[in-house]
Amino acid sequence: MPMSLDAVNIADKLSQIDELWTQKKIAALNDYEVKLAKLKGEFVWHTHPETDELFVVVSGRLTIRLREGDVVLEPGDLYVVPRGVEHCPVAEEETAVMLVEPTGTLNTGDAGGPMTRAAEPLA
Repeated sequence: MPMSLDAVNIADKLSQIDELWTQKKIAALNDYEVKLAKLKGEFVWHTHPETDELFVVVSGRLTIRLREGDVVLEPGDLYVVPRGVEHCPVAEEETAVMLVEPTGTLNTGDAGGPMTRAAEPLA
């Protein structure tokens, strides 16, 4: 694959996202995907048995509920949910996040269900 000389502008990519809880792939890094999503409300409790999950809050405020307690993220904060740890993201207001996960990681992990979606490329 030829090398790109184009930078990816995160704000521009976020402006193209209308649907909540849908991850959009904006870059690839080795066997990982860099994804953006807009969140609002409560997601599903789930785990990723095979991988850690990295969240970076771009705007808004994200609470990652864990069985041991909550982690609250403000813009510029990041948190890594360790593999196998059950968690439930919650955004009281619309929140934009960047995620870094192995290619093909499903958003609902082992929970499945109607909110499960594979990451889609964002042009």
